[in-house]
Amino acid sequence: MSTCHLVDPELLPLLEMMPPADLAAMDLNELRVASNARYAFLGAPAIAPVVHTIAGPGGPLEIYLYDPAPGTPGRAALLHIHGGGMIMGSARVMQAGPAAMAQSLGIPVASVEYRLAPEHPFPAPQEDCLAALTWLASLPEVDANRLGVTGESAGGGLAASVALMARDRGGPKLAAQFLTYPMLDHRTGGDHCPYNNPTTGEFIWTRGSNRYGWGALRGDYQPTDQHKGWFSPSLADDLSGLPPTWIGTGSLDLFYDEDLDYARRLVAAGVPVELHAYPGAIHAFNAVAGSRLAQAYGRDLLGAMAQWLRIPA
Repeated sequence: MSTCHLVDPELLPLLEMMPPADLAAMDLNELRVASNARYAFLGAPAIAPVVHTIAGPGGPLEIYLYDPAPGTPGRAALLHIHGGGMIMGSARVMQAGPAAMAQSLGIPVASVEYRLAPEHPFPAPQEDCLAALTWLASLPEVDANRLGVTGESAGGGLAASVALMARDRGGPKLAAQFLTYPMLDHRTGGDHCPYNNPTTGEFIWTRGSNRYGWGALRGDYQPTDQHKGWFSPSLADDLSGLPPTWIGTGSLDLFYDEDLDYARRLVAAGVPVELHAYPGAIHAFNAVAGSRLAQAYGRDLLGAMAQWLRIPA
C-alpha cells in the first residue's frame, strides 16, 4: 500500500530530493559523500563555528561551537547531535541547524563530530556525545543548571542515550532533552518489531534502512545487559529521573510509534513530556523550511527550549 496520498502536499518535493535506497547494497563511503552533498545548498551557517578539539574516549574529538555572544557568562547551552542513521552525517557539514538554534536563542550550541558505525560500533558514538556534553558543561559561558541536549533522527536517539548515561553516571545534570523524530528502538522494522504500523516508513528512512543502521551500530554487542538502554533507549527498563522531554515526530515517520511509546513511558515514569505529532509529515520533513509543518515544528521546538532552559525573552 502506498501512503503517498497521506503526505502533506508541501512535503512532496522531499520525496524526489531524498529517495529511499537499499543501504546494504551501496558503498558506504559513496553513501556518505552523497549524504553530505545534500547540505551544500544551505550555504554558510548563520553563525560561524569555532572548532575545538578535546581528548575524547577514542582519541581527539572535534566540537563545533556556535556562540552569538562569545565570552558572555552564565547562559543556558545546548549540545546538538546530528542525524544520519548512525552511519553517516557530519557536524562539519551539517552546520545550519545548530547555528540557527544558537542565533535564535542567543545561547552557545555545541555540535559534536562523533564516531560513526560500523567502524565504531556501540558504545563509541554514545561515549563521544557524553564527553562533548561534559566539556560543554565546564565552559565558563555556560550555566550548568540550564543545560540541554538535542538531536534529529539518529541524533535524537543519541541524545536520549546521553540523557540516560548522564543520569546513570551522575552527571552532567540535564535541564531538558529535545528529541526530533528520534531513532530509539532497534527492533523497529525487524522480525521482533512491536509496532508494524502499515502507514509508516515508506519514505526517506525505511525499515530496510533501519535494520542496516542499527546492525552497524550493534556490531557484536548483544542488547541484554544493564547498558541496553544506552544502546537503544526504548529498551531501558527505568525512565525515572530523566529531564523534561520534548518529542516531535511525523505521523508517517518510521519512528512514529516508538516515539509515542517512549513519550507514554516517560509520562508513566513521572517525567514531564511535551509531544507533537505532525500530520502528513515524513522523516526529515523540517528540511522543507517554508512549509507550514516545518514552521510549526520550529516554533514548537524553539518555544520549548526557551521555556525549559529558562532563556529570557
